[in-house]
Amino acid sequence: MTSLVRPDAALAASWAETIAEFHAGGEQHIHGSGLWDFETLDVTEEGCRTVVDHLLSQADPATVLPPGRVHCSYFWITDGPDIVGFLALRHSLNEWLLNEGGHIGYGVRPSRRRQGHASRALALSLAAAADLGIERALVTCDDDNLGSRRTIERCGGVYEDTRNHKLRFWIDTTREME
Repeated sequence: MTSLVRPDAALAASWAETIAEFHAGGEQHIHGSGLWDFETLDVTEEGCRTVVDHLLSQADPATVLPPGRVHCSYFWITDGPDIVGFLALRHSLNEWLLNEGGHIGYGVRPSRRRQGHASRALALSLAAAADLGIERALVTCDDDNLGSRRTIERCGGVYEDTRNHKLRFWIDTTREME
């Protein structure tokens, strides 16, 4: 069953496999992973611990962030013991996030797509967003990403507009999921 878990170095092997699968498929930028903060990525267990510490710090209001950044809770999307993707829940919106990035970003590893993981993860993240006081979450996708558009709509996304080739949807986080 699809779950959202906080990053944990105990999942280092599955994390490294997931990263390798994204990269093998030509995806260097992995949505929701928070890995763009690392110029080079060490996929060893020690490297995973470094990433986990960094990702967990991003949610802490005491962490001083660089200009233009917002606090963010990172989750690993799991199915049993396996990581199947990543999800980022941004605590607020800056100008770029309002126009393109949104509150929630996610990516599912290629071999686990079209199995409902993205829909379930997005639904679970809406409860976490509500816990943060976010009443309406902005979720975006590329204008040519039909799968992500359907996922967002399935979770109650209401289309607002398109900006810079990004479809923008708002989801009421207090809405009961079916």
